[in-house]
Amino acid sequence: MFESWSLEALQVYWWVIVSLLGGLLVFMMFVQGGQTLLFFLSENELEKSVLINSLGRKWELTFTTLVLFGGACFAAFPLFYATSFGGAYWVWLLILFCFIIQAVSYEYRRKPDNFLGQKSYEAFLYINGALAPFLIGAAVSTFFSGSPFALSENFFPLWQTPFRGLETLLVPYVYLLGLALFFLSRIGASLYFINHVNEVSIRQKARKAVLRNTLYFLPFFLAFLGWILTKEGWSYDLSGDVSVESYKYAKNLLALPWIGVMMIAGVGGVLLGIYQGALTESSRGIFAFGAGVVLCVMGVFLLAGLNGTPFYPSYTHPEDSLTIKNASSSHYTLSVMAYVSLLVPLVLGYITYVWRLMDKKKITTHEVGGDSHLY
Repeated sequence: MFESWSLEALQVYWWVIVSLLGGLLVFMMFVQGGQTLLFFLSENELEKSVLINSLGRKWELTFTTLVLFGGACFAAFPLFYATSFGGAYWVWLLILFCFIIQAVSYEYRRKPDNFLGQKSYEAFLYINGALAPFLIGAAVSTFFSGSPFALSENFFPLWQTPFRGLETLLVPYVYLLGLALFFLSRIGASLYFINHVNEVSIRQKARKAVLRNTLYFLPFFLAFLGWILTKEGWSYDLSGDVSVESYKYAKNLLALPWIGVMMIAGVGGVLLGIYQGALTESSRGIFAFGAGVVLCVMGVFLLAGLNGTPFYPSYTHPEDSLTIKNASSSHYTLSVMAYVSLLVPLVLGYITYVWRLMDKKKITTHEVGGDSHLY
């Protein structure tokens, strides 16, 4: 089936897959958001342990989604993988470090004779929750701001600064999406706690946190959309020549209106979830919110990579900017891996199955207080 597709069709197909995995990753970062709320939603050690154990049932799903996202980039767009992960490696090492200390914290927080102490591991969870969404948001922002790299004759990435990705933090606009994802993850976490924790006091505080973090999230998200829709972008023609184009991403939205419909539907899902969580007694806001987040993030990725747009532009050497055409694997590799991509629904099914299995019984203070083997 896939071997009969053209190379261009396979490249678009894989960019859609990468966009979907990016959307799922952003949604699953509610785990990170929850780790930053531990000290705000709990009044004592028992309630804090309830929140940590609630998140502990899901944190591996976030890490699995991150690995799938990186694997899809490596398989479908290896030149992007090599350029970004191999060039801007300080940013990606920081992100990796954040997830390492998260895994260690869930494993050792309640271990006896813990030489670092329980508080240290809780601080690690907060660091992961605060830095990981922000850094991933800043990294995605480089799809629009560009990065300082060149490619050698053998397509070896040559980073143009010694800071290896950290120079991105000197661009004010990348903070918009970074902070938006930080507060978005806290909204998702609050909705998750409402759904998963069967404690009245925690649910009441979580509903207030939904509304409060929404007020923080909206200005940054709207400012990010305003930035990308009004800024200059890069475009490439059939010969691969790259040039600067005014309002490039706004033009992409007009040329591909179905992306706009997708993003509007996504915003609607996010707002519905927020409404259910903050202004009603419903505990199911996390599901509409999650679907909305996935659609919105997919829309952002698709705007960055389709309609003749370099998804990883170089502002120092525009001619070396990466597109879904020049950064992709061969037709053979893409077509073979496309069959593997048919497992994505199984991954989604696995996440759904594990989610329902773990949530069959809502977590309570009684459960956590009586089990010393929990996180």
